[in-house]
Amino acid sequence: MAKKNKRPTSSVPVVNTPPQKFEFNPDYSMVKKDLTRIGILAGFFITVLVVLSFFLK
Repeated sequence: MAKKNKRPTSSVPVVNTPPQKFEFNPDYSMVKKDLTRIGILAGFFITVLVVLSFFLK
């Protein structure tokens, strides 16, 4: 004869609560500073390359 295994029941009742509202409000100030810095450096290096091309010809 097969043994019957009883599953343990949880003593905590399950309560169906509505999901809470979460507002996503990211702060991109540091990203904006980094992109500005990258743009300035890229412009500077392109200008240096153009100026060097006139001297090296």
